[in-house]
Amino acid sequence: MLHVQNVSKSYRLYPRPVDRLFEALPFSGRRASKEFWALRDVNLSVERGEVLGVVGPNGSGKSTLLQIVSGILQPTRGRVITKGRIAALLELGAGFNPEFTGRENVFLNGEILGLSRAEMEKAFPSVEKFAEIGSFIDRPVKEYSSGMYVRLAFATAIHVDPEILIVDEALAVGDAIFANRCIKKFEELKQRGVTVLFVSHDLGLVKRLCDRAALMVDGRVAAYGAPSDVVNRYVGLVLERQEREQGSVPVNSGSYRHGDGASRVLEAALLNAAGEKATTVEPGDTLTIRVRARAEKDLENPVVGVLIRNRLGIDVWGTNTRIEGVDLGAVKQGESFEVSFGFDCSLTRQDYTLTVATQYPEGYSQDWLDDAIAFSVVDTREVAGLANFKTKVEWRKIA
Repeated sequence: MLHVQNVSKSYRLYPRPVDRLFEALPFSGRRASKEFWALRDVNLSVERGEVLGVVGPNGSGKSTLLQIVSGILQPTRGRVITKGRIAALLELGAGFNPEFTGRENVFLNGEILGLSRAEMEKAFPSVEKFAEIGSFIDRPVKEYSSGMYVRLAFATAIHVDPEILIVDEALAVGDAIFANRCIKKFEELKQRGVTVLFVSHDLGLVKRLCDRAALMVDGRVAAYGAPSDVVNRYVGLVLERQEREQGSVPVNSGSYRHGDGASRVLEAALLNAAGEKATTVEPGDTLTIRVRARAEKDLENPVVGVLIRNRLGIDVWGTNTRIEGVDLGAVKQGESFEVSFGFDCSLTRQDYTLTVATQYPEGYSQDWLDDAIAFSVVDTREVAGLANFKTKVEWRKIA
């Protein structure tokens, strides 16, 4: 269990180091520092067995929040309530003594967290097996690569039987094999009732693993709820900032609709082979995604794109007119245009959403509608994964 209640964190910023000294002198009357709030009135709650992902741009307060929850920093205001042992994997380099061997650091970290020597000796084989760093386990960690360091740190954190696990983007330096192993371990920890709080820039991982997510912007929680909704808000925020930097003014007409308004999507439809709107389809069906839009100013070769996501918010397939080599040419202000994408359904039995967008050739959004349409794929066969390929099976007995 983890509760963050009205937590704020401020720092004093000084133009020059000497200004700190002048301000500390009695009767100096000088106050050269400025107040900077890294966090403002943050409220979060993570129950037992929940996974909460924290996303947001650099400098939004994510790492500061995790350091306060871990007990490394004290909040200026507010409080953090935790129940159970906390294991934290924060920035690379924290927690291990570079002069100690990997083995020595594992035992040291376990003892710091309150485990006995006997308990750590029992857990060590599992730590060593998960980390897979071979003979380097008995070498000083200052000789480790960043990937080896993170593998050992993560293996240690998850094998000290924590009730709360906190991870700050450290897994980004791991390879694909280690990342898959970590994902499976997260799922196992969730089944065991471990509370997990982690920061990640891997939005697909957030949507896959988390029960809920929080978007941090300028030290505040800007969005909190379903991972797919929060990630959509974050993507929209990033695109809007890019467009502002290009000198355009974003137009928001919905929670998850963004763009500069140079064109506007009027209609999006999923059609079956008969040209009828469909909300339920089957594998193998011939489908068409039709997008109608209107130019709000003169445009040169606008791009129309589509994106299908599954129920977890993971991108399954997407394309656009630029990728397909289709040039829409010049479109005058007030003119409407229609683009149709035809394809055969090769999706497994699941619920999906369709996102549509109009963009500039450079990729900036004119009008982007997240999850504009929901549809389902039904099938009598139980096929694993996301793709349902046409399969031909041949077999024979070999004497």
